[in-house]
Amino acid sequence: MVPRGAHSVLSSRTLAASHRRLGEVLRPDLAVLDVGCGTGAISAGIAEVVGAEGRVVGVDADESLIAEARRSHCRAGLTFEVRDAYDLGFTGEFDVVTSSRVLQWLAKPRDALGELIAASRPNGLVLVLDYNHEKVKFKPAPPPAAARFYDAFLAWRSDAGMSNVIADCLEDWFREAGLDSVAVTPQHEVTRRGVADFDERILLWAMVAESRGAQMVADGYLTKAERALAEKQFRAWAKDSAAQQQHYLLCVEGIVPQR
Repeated sequence: MVPRGAHSVLSSRTLAASHRRLGEVLRPDLAVLDVGCGTGAISAGIAEVVGAEGRVVGVDADESLIAEARRSHCRAGLTFEVRDAYDLGFTGEFDVVTSSRVLQWLAKPRDALGELIAASRPNGLVLVLDYNHEKVKFKPAPPPAAARFYDAFLAWRSDAGMSNVIADCLEDWFREAGLDSVAVTPQHEVTRRGVADFDERILLWAMVAESRGAQMVADGYLTKAERALAEKQFRAWAKDSAAQQQHYLLCVEGIVPQR
């Protein structure tokens, strides 16, 4: 389940800013499946592009997120459903199937990728957007307790079976799955001091320390005091000294061949 504190982050995302490559390939009347849609913000942007004659289905395993998506976004052709990425239950229904920042949280991401491919029509397009967390760049480096939190975050993910480098694995996985015309588009997220949304975006890791950090404490990767100090240092760094933060993010796409 996604921590409640992360809902605002999910809701602030837009198609144009948060999944640019997808926005470039959409057109009216398409049927699109958005896997791991969260609170539905990107799904709603997709629905605006494909129009009332198109079809957009946003799915997520978290019932609270789907409930929020249904409350927040109501328009013709847009629906939200509770479904598991490992068992989507769609076969050959969609022109475009996408998943954004989701496979990174799964212990068996290649199984989920198979479900995305199965949901696509022949000649349909599959797009996955995800991170390599080992290539994050902070300028200047955050304080020691914050840096230790980040190292613990990577270890916590890895020990749970999640890939920290999934962005750089996707191209090979797409090819091995038999997809055609595989292409990679960098979509690195860069936050620089002075831009309009800097104050909000630079606090991301303070929010992670607050939300995911609680689970890391419960799992024994941090003490409560270490988590609290990391959050405090991330907030102080964001306010006083942070100049730039870059997250390494790739969009990988491929065409599903005729079956």
